[in-house]
Amino acid sequence: MWRFLSISILSMSLALAAGKPEPLAIGSMAPDFDLPGVDGKNHKLAEYTKDVLAIVFTCNHCPTAQSYEDRIKQAVTDYADKSVDFVAISPNSAAGLRLDEQRFSIVGDTLEDMKVHAATYGFNFPYLYDGDVQEVSRAYGVIATPHVYLFDKERKLRYHGRIDDNEKGDNIKSHDMRDGIDALLAGKEIPNKETRVFGCSTKWASKSGSNDWAANKWAKQPVSLEKIDPAAVKVLAENKTDKLRMINVWATWCGPCVSEFKDLVDLSKIFNGRGFELITVSVDDAENEGKVLKFLQKEECSVPEDIQPTLATEKRTTNNYLYLSSDKDALAEALDARWRGGYPHTVLIAPGGEVLYRQTGEIDPLELRKEIVKFLGRTYAGRQWGN
Repeated sequence: MWRFLSISILSMSLALAAGKPEPLAIGSMAPDFDLPGVDGKNHKLAEYTKDVLAIVFTCNHCPTAQSYEDRIKQAVTDYADKSVDFVAISPNSAAGLRLDEQRFSIVGDTLEDMKVHAATYGFNFPYLYDGDVQEVSRAYGVIATPHVYLFDKERKLRYHGRIDDNEKGDNIKSHDMRDGIDALLAGKEIPNKETRVFGCSTKWASKSGSNDWAANKWAKQPVSLEKIDPAAVKVLAENKTDKLRMINVWATWCGPCVSEFKDLVDLSKIFNGRGFELITVSVDDAENEGKVLKFLQKEECSVPEDIQPTLATEKRTTNNYLYLSSDKDALAEALDARWRGGYPHTVLIAPGGEVLYRQTGEIDPLELRKEIVKFLGRTYAGRQWGN
């Protein structure tokens, strides 16, 4: 996965040739919109009447967009007593977003996901959804997230581009959005009316073929199963790797185990490439080995390519195991001494063996994902951002 997208204004004709919209021209009137927001209401352009309107196209999944969220919130606070309206719009189609493109976020880019994201991170501005039809985003010509458009009192476009010149926010030299707002409030021209946009490309619905490609790739990856004893489980739990390791104890006869399994595999697919590893340990009887393997194959519980070096280092061949012993106390002591029994049982283990999360019974996928993202980080400045 690329780290960031940089598109020059001079190359926008290439986007047109590829069927992508061109950003709205400076001096154009703001295209109208009527979009649902995370507050459960629809919002129209006409309801924003202040002297300056800042429309920020952003989203949940993009690490660049997430790195700018605090700066957007701070701008809303700083301009609260001035005549400035802030509106955020997510342009992304859920159909155009692969699971592994969500590896920095706690949710995807649907409207329901936006509600969770906005509540979790305390958004203090309207957050609207344009992912189903994307007509508004095409009218504005959104290149990437975030992409800012500043309009004057007459709603003529006076600036579009980046928020500032530093994604991480640690050495900002050009406060483009704020400088533009200040100029408009003072009745002045904005000197630099267009800037490059840095961030994740807009996920147009036409990109849905990428999801099909990823699904086919995952479906073709081999799934294997090996036997394991308490001593080997203990080694796995010690986690002497640089990977964040999630270990799930389950069984084919356990209803909650089967019910949650897809969520676990999806987490592996999402965080593939960020140093995340799913390991499963079945407590089925030995004679059900074939049944266990068949279930794992159906659920596509394979070993991602980026985990293969870890397996080689530890002299392992798989991440799926069948527990050999009938001694379940030995299993609990080897994996998690605080486990009081019951299936499924899931632990999230940091490098070095610290248990960051444990759950007996079905997981809450959102809460577990929050713990994963908390460790790995939501932006490129986080602990892990790629292979």
